[in-house]
Amino acid sequence: MERPAILALEDGTIYQGGAFGAQGSVAGEVVFNTSMTGYQEILTDPSYHGQLVTMTYPHIGNYGVTQEDMESRAPYVKGFIVREFCRQPSNYRAQKTLEQFLIDYGVVGIEGIDTRALVRKIREGGVVKGVIASGNHNPQELVEQARAHLDIDGRDITPEVTTPAPYKLDNVKSAPRIVVMDFGIKTTMLQKMRAAGAEVLVVPAHTTAGEILALNPAGVMLSNGPGDPGAATYAIATVRQLVGQVPLYGICLGHQLLGLAVGAKYFKLKFGHRGANQPVKNLITGRIEITAQNHGYAVDLDSLEKLGFLPTHVNLNDGTLEGMAHRYHPIFSVQYHPEASPGPHDAGYLFQQFMRTVQEHPNGEPVRPVAVGGR
Repeated sequence: MERPAILALEDGTIYQGGAFGAQGSVAGEVVFNTSMTGYQEILTDPSYHGQLVTMTYPHIGNYGVTQEDMESRAPYVKGFIVREFCRQPSNYRAQKTLEQFLIDYGVVGIEGIDTRALVRKIREGGVVKGVIASGNHNPQELVEQARAHLDIDGRDITPEVTTPAPYKLDNVKSAPRIVVMDFGIKTTMLQKMRAAGAEVLVVPAHTTAGEILALNPAGVMLSNGPGDPGAATYAIATVRQLVGQVPLYGICLGHQLLGLAVGAKYFKLKFGHRGANQPVKNLITGRIEITAQNHGYAVDLDSLEKLGFLPTHVNLNDGTLEGMAHRYHPIFSVQYHPEASPGPHDAGYLFQQFMRTVQEHPNGEPVRPVAVGGR
């Protein structure tokens, strides 16, 4: 390793390794992802904003990067932690090396550490704050920097990742209009929504319910995104006002915001679900779906009981809620990423399901004329 690097955790643990990517130091919440491929999609997923991502698969960088695999305009991962970093890719699609990509966008990385030990620490003790620093540094000073770093808990990060202005995809204008609230959306989600037959109009996270309804949407999709859902109070208020007015489809953070909007509780997971191999049971069909996930919070399943929602999906690893649907209104949401980029395509049907829901409820009318939260 030509350049030294250090990963220092807030609990005092120090990992010595080698530097790759941009030089410098960066602090954030240390999490891990269990995907075997898809590092570029992971790096450019806005849901990772503010985090240092550890890859459990040991060999990263071997197929380079390409513009076609970007999930947003730039990487949002603050720091990258791998076991073995490949600087010379072998892939006909590669347009540049992962090394150059990270340098271009200022992402600091560390390789050569025992990622198994790090992941075990996170699984047993929960996510921790850390600092990655390239070059020679006083390890204890880095530990203090990690401890002083601002927690993600209680922070609304969506303003840092949402679109600054509304925009429309190149759509067939005669298609039903789906307004997408952008809390940090991935490009593939928009592409999947368009492929399902929607005219897609993306709006900023702070767009009000009145402004959304003035666009005459056939339905509204609530996107994924980073941060603590409870801190995005304006988004919760907007979603609450949309319930019963228009069909709704929530994904990841959008699922959490929907739950909070109707009065459900939420909690932070010990180490989150991040990877392209998460088993979920569909309670409606009884089928098992392997899903792509990236979240650190979950809606409390027990708190749904008197809110008019039914659980539709549960995580088979820990039993947490992965999907819900309203008993009467055309509303449903999932905690995982059905666009599967990267990941399996087991859940891709949800975009078509939403379009069928929109067509069956053109004015957002409920299945039965009852109030939200009714039985």
